Amino acid sequence: MKLFREICFRAVEMMIPARKYRRDRSEISCCLKYLIFGFNVIFWFFGGGTMAIGVWAWTEKDTFNNLNRLTNVALDPALILIVVGSITFMIGFTGCVGALRENTCLLATYAISLAVLLLLEMSAGILGFIFKEWIKQQAASGFQAFIVHYRDDPDQQNLIDWIQEQWLECCGIEGPKDWERNIYFNCSSIEVGSREACGVPFSCCKRLPNEVIRNNQCGYDVRKADYDGDLSSIIFERGCLRAGEEWMEVNLVPVAGVMVAVAILQILGICFAQNLRADIFEIGRAHV
Repeated sequence: MKLFREICFRAVEMMIPARKYRRDRSEISCCLKYLIFGFNVIFWFFGGGTMAIGVWAWTEKDTFNNLNRLTNVALDPALILIVVGSITFMIGFTGCVGALRENTCLLATYAISLAVLLLLEMSAGILGFIFKEWIKQQAASGFQAFIVHYRDDPDQQNLIDWIQEQWLECCGIEGPKDWERNIYFNCSSIEVGSREACGVPFSCCKRLPNEVIRNNQCGYDVRKADYDGDLSSIIFERGCLRAGEEWMEVNLVPVAGVMVAVAILQILGICFAQNLRADIFEIGRAHV
């Protein structure tokens, strides 16, 4: 019995310095630290790539030397890519470097940026639901600007072609007649020899079965009074505004699911950053 007590005493003596050693070690969770780091590395590179694509697009259009070419700054796809990429890059940078270097200032900036972004997204969603008609008017106004400047900006041209041909399968705002607003597709352009007069872009045309090479002249003359073809089989007669509303109604649940998932990720990012900051402060106080 005496021997057993002595063995227990020796065991306790051996455990005491070991516990002291464990207390001296950093209590910051490596899992949490590198989770924040890895997650934000992806956003860092994504933001940098998006920003680079936007700058490349502006360079290709020689926008930096001819800023007067910008027909509508707010709707310029390249500028939107630059702005979104820059914001994503900065947020990813603060989260990535802040977690890796255990920098509380950068982590606080990261958490605040996510919180502000989350509030803006929630505000935009609520205001969009309340002012639905105003949103429709703004969308129609923006689409009209795209139509008017269709040939002036290749990025806007590619965007509207993608919307009409691949996404919504529509033509114009309310219908094909809206292309009368474009100088090249206006019926009065016949007098100056425009072959596209009284027509619509090829993106308004329905693809034929087994069509391999896209017919870029399929929309010629379709708005002429004497056109004898069947319009419903050649072009989309539905306007993009109504098509967008129908798409939103059909895909409301998936869109809402994506928005909720993004919001949850942002909330988790804020919580993880704050927990990591708390651990860093706790370690700092322990070593004072």
